[in-house]
Amino acid sequence: MASQVHPTAVVDPGARLGANVRIGAFCVVGPDVEIGDDTIVGPHCTIAGPTRIGRRNHFHGHAAIGGDPQDKKFAGERTELEIGDDNVVREFVTISRGTGHDKSFTRIGNGNWLLAYVHVAHDCIVGDGCVFSNNATLAGHVEVGDQVILSGFVGVHQFCRIGDHAFIGMGAFVNGDVPPFVMVAQEGYGRPRGINAEGLKRRGFDATRLSAIKRAYRTLYVSGAKLDEALAQLGDLAKDSEDVRAMLAFIERGERPLLR
Repeated sequence: MASQVHPTAVVDPGARLGANVRIGAFCVVGPDVEIGDDTIVGPHCTIAGPTRIGRRNHFHGHAAIGGDPQDKKFAGERTELEIGDDNVVREFVTISRGTGHDKSFTRIGNGNWLLAYVHVAHDCIVGDGCVFSNNATLAGHVEVGDQVILSGFVGVHQFCRIGDHAFIGMGAFVNGDVPPFVMVAQEGYGRPRGINAEGLKRRGFDATRLSAIKRAYRTLYVSGAKLDEALAQLGDLAKDSEDVRAMLAFIERGERPLLR
C-alpha cells in the first residue's frame, strides 16, 4: 500500500517513506529521513535527518526525533540517528542524533517502549526489548543493553553503561556502570515530614481541625507506635474529627504499604 500523509503534514521531497507509512496531522518530516514500512507517525511529530527508521514503529503525538544534539561542541557536522523495528515511542519523547566527536550516531534497537517524556541524548546506544518509563532520561554517550527497564524519573549520567536485564528503580540517579542482571534502587525514598499546615490554612481549616490532624500525624509518625497500635489510637481520635476519620478510611482502603 502507498503511504498515507495527512494534508496538513509537511514531508520534504528528500524524505523516503516505505509502504503503508502513515503520517499524521501537522507533522514535519525533514530531508534525509527514511521511514520503514508500516510505521505510524502520530500528530504533531517532528522527524529531522539524517535519520533511518525501521519497520512497524509507532510514534505518538508530539515526539521530536532526530534533532540536533544538545551539545555545545556540535558544529553542524553530519551525524545520524538509527532506529530499528517494532518500537513504541510515546508522547513528547525526544531522541537526538549523535555528535562528530564521538560515534556520530545515536542508535535505538528493536522492540523498545519509550514512554512519555523520555529523553535519549546524543551518541546513546539502546539495545532491544527495553522499557523506559515516563521521564526517564539518558545523558549523552550512554549505552543500554537488552531487556533493560528504567522506571519513572530515572536519570543516567553521561558515559554510563547499563547491562542486559538490569532494572533501575523509580527516581534513581545512575552515575556509574550497572552490570547485567542487577537491580538499582534509589536510597531514601520520600518520607513524611509533617502536615501541609499552610495549605490547609489557605483552604479554611481552623485551629481545631488543624490540631486534630496534627495529633493524628504524631500518632502515625512520631509516637513510635506500631502501625496496628497507631491505627487503634486513630480510631479513638476519629470519634471527634471528621478529618481523622477521612485519614483512617484512606489508610484502611490501601493496597500498598503505608509510607511511614
